[in-house]
Amino acid sequence: MKLKGKKALITGGNSGIGLATARLFIAEGAEVVITGRDQKTLDEAVAELGSKARGYRADVTVAEDRKQLFSAIARDFGKLDVVFANAGIGGRTPTGATEEAAFENIIHTNLNGAFFTVNSAAPLLNDGGSIVFNGSVHNYLGQPGYAAYAATKGGLVSMARAIAADLAPRKIRVNVVAPGATKTPIWKRGARASAGAEESAKLSNFFSSTIPLGRWGEPEELAKAVLFLASDDSSYINAIELMVDGGATGAPFGAAILRG
Repeated sequence: MKLKGKKALITGGNSGIGLATARLFIAEGAEVVITGRDQKTLDEAVAELGSKARGYRADVTVAEDRKQLFSAIARDFGKLDVVFANAGIGGRTPTGATEEAAFENIIHTNLNGAFFTVNSAAPLLNDGGSIVFNGSVHNYLGQPGYAAYAATKGGLVSMARAIAADLAPRKIRVNVVAPGATKTPIWKRGARASAGAEESAKLSNFFSSTIPLGRWGEPEELAKAVLFLASDDSSYINAIELMVDGGATGAPFGAAILRG
């Protein structure tokens, strides 16, 4: 077991990549704290995960929520060995047609929320621990309409490097896992929420055609990458961004849509 006896915090652990990671961490011997903003899905996740999991309703963007969360973790768990700063949101911010509030909400959630999660967790982390941020291929792809989201994911990489330097004396490693198109609930939100089955299938097939491996990623595949960065398997890996995108950023011309 790669995380036997370890204690891990996963923000946004009530769905998608966070929940898949919680399942895997527990299977590998860890006790897991998950957070989420929705009490119903949080309770459902904890019920599924079993006795090795505990859930706390918390919004990582709210200072009082973070204060209560980390007080509870200190009381109930004492220390942490792993932090997966996974909580985040998507959203379109097209240039020339975006309100400040919409832009700032994405920045505040994905960047500020991630930093202050780690900032609050640092005093509870055991020396030699691991921090993993959830990034994105949007750091590189330049997709129209996603300026704020891309900025946050690029910012996470730069931020992780600086935090790695801050925590180097404590031998705490800090890395970023960067998913490509992955089958998570976030793809059913926003404008896509009203899409019918045929339209959803068409969109899914289109995205698959842009990926050299010809398919979407599964949350479990991302979870395996997070486990690698969280465990001693990556004991000499620090301050990197690990792309888990089927080759979308590294070999884009291998995709079916570009091969002709």
